[in-house]
Amino acid sequence: MADAPEKTAGPTRGFVTRRAFGAALAGAAAAARSAQPGPRPLATRSSGTITDVPGLSVGHFTDPRRPTGCTALLFDEPAAAGVDYDGSAPGETQVVMLQPVSPVERIHAILLSGGGVFGLGAVAGAMRFLEERKIGYDWGAASVRIPIVVGAIIDDLAVGDARIRPDPESAYKACQAASTAPVAEGNVGAGAGATVGRMLQSQGMRGMKGGVGTASLLLGDVAIGALAVVNAAGDIVDGHTGKIVAGARRADGAGFADTVETLKKNLGAGKPHGRVGVDDLVLRSTTLVVVATNVSYSKTQLTKIAMMANAGGAWTIRPYHTTGDGDELFAVSTEKLPADVPVSVTGALAAEVVAEAIVRAVMAAKSVEGWPAAADLG
Repeated sequence: MADAPEKTAGPTRGFVTRRAFGAALAGAAAAARSAQPGPRPLATRSSGTITDVPGLSVGHFTDPRRPTGCTALLFDEPAAAGVDYDGSAPGETQVVMLQPVSPVERIHAILLSGGGVFGLGAVAGAMRFLEERKIGYDWGAASVRIPIVVGAIIDDLAVGDARIRPDPESAYKACQAASTAPVAEGNVGAGAGATVGRMLQSQGMRGMKGGVGTASLLLGDVAIGALAVVNAAGDIVDGHTGKIVAGARRADGAGFADTVETLKKNLGAGKPHGRVGVDDLVLRSTTLVVVATNVSYSKTQLTKIAMMANAGGAWTIRPYHTTGDGDELFAVSTEKLPADVPVSVTGALAAEVVAEAIVRAVMAAKSVEGWPAAADLG
């Protein structure tokens, strides 16, 4: 991995013009329409993975003692990155440096972790892993490199023994496990203890198991991938069918409560507005997403791509970006392909890949005590 902060020229091999990309996109859109996927015109289902994007690797560490863990994303070269965070309670470290006003243009890794705010301490393990390999920026001190590792967490302390949390050693092991192989999904890494559909628990409507999901879209030499850690307060909706696939379950066990419809019913029932109760405590619910592409973009452009890609979360999570959520979406370019692809095109396609990754997360999950999974409901 290079450690110089300056941008270097990318390879010219595999260059894709706007015209060629547009032709490939038109063909994909026609195929999607002919498949008649359902109420939302989402792309056909992906069996891909974020590691289909050249220039990055992913590793999980899953704690065997309780459902929690870490997921590390490492980059072959320092990667340009932007962020969109619209939840009100993000748990993160160094994310502020991804804002366009920051002079730091590139990062070396992203670490996603369970453990709530305690999990932020795990980032030190990823930094140690990179420092040992002399990856990082030259800080002017002899033999010292400073790796930039962006960290973000979900709260999974309600699943199992809350005294067991990811630590620096957990993150180090996740980095050791990083590879370009297809990424494991479900109850792994940062999503091992993830859950969804928790806004109505005090009304007897319990949630379900969340997890890690990933998807990708390959059009010619252009690659767009997403990895999602789904720990949402809201329900998860399959955009291909318009149906809830995981979320709050009715107290009588007869299907899904439909959180948004239940909120409407409660608000219209004549109760004083302040008594329309929901379980939306600060820092308890978060969906973390990383979108990656091999197309070269600046940090400012990636910030816009992150904003557009976050629409995929709004299609699939209801409600999304609540006051208790810490939702964050990172957009990263490995800069392997200097293709002339407009930001709006990549942002639009990334939203569909994000939606697919979120649904895959809950469909790949397995039940744990007190939290049934979509795949196990039959």
